[in-house]
Amino acid sequence: MIVDQPASIGVLPLAVARDAGCRVACLPGLAMRRIADLYPGEAETDAEDAAVIADAARTMPHTLRSLELTDEITAELTVLVGFDQDLAAETTRTSNRIRGLLTQFHPSLERVLGPRLDHQAVSWLLERHGSPAALRAAGRRRLVERIRPKAPRLAARLIDDVFDALDALDALDEQTVVVPGTGTPDTVIPSPARSPASVHEQRRALEAQINVLVGLTLFPRS
Repeated sequence: MIVDQPASIGVLPLAVARDAGCRVACLPGLAMRRIADLYPGEAETDAEDAAVIADAARTMPHTLRSLELTDEITAELTVLVGFDQDLAAETTRTSNRIRGLLTQFHPSLERVLGPRLDHQAVSWLLERHGSPAALRAAGRRRLVERIRPKAPRLAARLIDDVFDALDALDALDEQTVVVPGTGTPDTVIPSPARSPASVHEQRRALEAQINVLVGLTLFPRS
């Protein structure tokens, strides 16, 4: 069994072939395209690609690369790591968006919460109390109690810093005029604040999968 894409569409046929006791191999993409150039005038279709792979296997076996289980694990790791990088980029984009909104309308709160956006307690706080009014309404003591399970050592200090920032806002030390759209973040911030927690959970699940695959690569099962 020979494929040119062992990490995607070729996964199922390779698994079936290996289970049936067949030898499996791959025609690498670069070699595949160079060999395909030897067939001028033929459009690139699945059928033509299959013919190229079959002809290469018959006449140029030296272009094939034998596929071991570790090769498939490496391909799977590549996919998982790429997905993890996408999730990391999404986290950065969301964090930058939240920090931009806080800086625009509540700069003192941004200095307190912005550097800590990756912490689950801060995500929870912004998701449920995304405005100065909501934070004040919740109250210092209740907020400490609610986030303590998520941040046992940080809870009291974090809420103290938040209320110090709210006092600065009340004094209007940093804004002497009302910025148009000031009420908008109260609605907008809670929505993206939900994203980091979900993304971090996905990344932890990916980390577990990656650790298992790395273990199989370093210590293959007999």
